[in-house]
Amino acid sequence: MPLVAAALLSSGCATQQPYDYTAYKESRPSSILVLPPLNMSPDVLATNSVLSHVTLPLAESGYYVFPVTLVNETFKQNGLVNPAEMHDVTLQKLRDIFGADAALYITVRQYGTTYAIISSESRVTAEARLIDLRTEQTLWSGTATASSAEGRSSSGGLVGLLVSALVHQIVESTTNRAHPIAGITSNRLLAAGRPNGILYGPRSPNYMTDGNTRP
Repeated sequence: MPLVAAALLSSGCATQQPYDYTAYKESRPSSILVLPPLNMSPDVLATNSVLSHVTLPLAESGYYVFPVTLVNETFKQNGLVNPAEMHDVTLQKLRDIFGADAALYITVRQYGTTYAIISSESRVTAEARLIDLRTEQTLWSGTATASSAEGRSSSGGLVGLLVSALVHQIVESTTNRAHPIAGITSNRLLAAGRPNGILYGPRSPNYMTDGNTRP
């Protein structure tokens, strides 16, 4: 028992290690090319849903973000029609075509509404890597999740939980609740100023003031 208690205390006191921003601070990209996200979820809406949300947090963080429609059209004119093909393009080629300082690669791990007897939720999980197109170094990587179940009360007994789960499942499936949840995930993933998140860009008044944020 003492060992179990010690283990619990140890895990409870664990802290997230600060991110190493050395390469990021040396690079300081000003423009970011966002590639259409890879979709590892069973929902075909995931790529376009997440892609529609990612420009705003990056722009508000102080970066120039290449318009996603322009990027998509450029890839299509070069014969590339799905995200997997676009992610396979060499970094040098992306630099030659778009002239961006960095490229952002996003993978959607979870997207959609699930129903599990006494609970139902819409959850979106995505991870991202920011790569310098000039040096080909990884500048930053991170992951984020958001769920419609955050903050819900579990009161009401078993019957209440069953009814609540059923209602949420119907409402969230018919209204594509995962789409606004993807917006929350994108903001958590790509808005600067968050612990271990991306740094502020040159168009932000907070530029060059971050990078030492502790969790």
